Amino acid sequence: MNAIEKTYILSGSSASKLGVLDLIIGCLYKHECYAYEIHTFDDNDVERFFFRVEFRYVGGGEFAEESLRSQFGDRAEAFDAVWDLRDSSTPDKVVILVSKYDHCLQDILHRHSIGALNIDIPAIISNHPDLERLAQWYNIPYFHLPITADTKPQQEAEIWSIIQKVDADLVVLARYMQVLSDDMCKKLHGRAINIHHSLLPGFKGAKPYHQAYEKGVKLVGATAHYVSKDLDEGPIITQGVEPVDHTYTPDRLVAKGRDTERLALAKAIKMHVERRCFLNGNKTIVFPGH
Repeated sequence: MNAIEKTYILSGSSASKLGVLDLIIGCLYKHECYAYEIHTFDDNDVERFFFRVEFRYVGGGEFAEESLRSQFGDRAEAFDAVWDLRDSSTPDKVVILVSKYDHCLQDILHRHSIGALNIDIPAIISNHPDLERLAQWYNIPYFHLPITADTKPQQEAEIWSIIQKVDADLVVLARYMQVLSDDMCKKLHGRAINIHHSLLPGFKGAKPYHQAYEKGVKLVGATAHYVSKDLDEGPIITQGVEPVDHTYTPDRLVAKGRDTERLALAKAIKMHVERRCFLNGNKTIVFPGH
């Protein structure tokens, strides 16, 4: 493939009906598009067909994107389809929420800087001032919005205002140590990702890794999931796990856990912005990527 050729992603879900593959492949064929990566899944439980097709235009002249959108949309109505067509080079705008822990933020900013994540970061928001220098190093606007029990509604209103102002596609909670309100969770449904140690629900509350040490755990890990009003119980996107043994002190468990958190969160962001994740009730459909 020529390096300058544009590629696109057609993704979504439809009713499980005869003809849905013709809807997808037929429309692409008529518009001289070559599908080089195709993933599908039919969920019999809910009778929904999930699809993701990566393709490029191989015809002569200019790609008739609006014609494809129009014809696909007209036919898709009969299949109760919810779909999205996106130029795969277009970066998602990602707002990052963080508190004092910097390991996940550091990792995201580094991956972004080397082009490993196809994202723009128009804002970093924190309830503490500690990580402002890190944001300045990467030349990203940093918003310090302190919070107390009394000021939580006002603080969340400011967060929401920033999210809207920058037209964010995704919000990432990179160890943001505050619980979002039910109202905020509702506003961010399907476009907010959180990370936590996968020791939950076994070790809740303060110092989970110290609790794990006292129990002599043999595995530590992390779970990246979509935010929901049920704390740390949203639909799971990615999980990571690493073996440990009796030689691991609480500090070493924390260090191992942080490594796993970084990787799990980065994978989840990549899967989401590449349109590989689909909400399916309390679960997710996640098509594999590179």
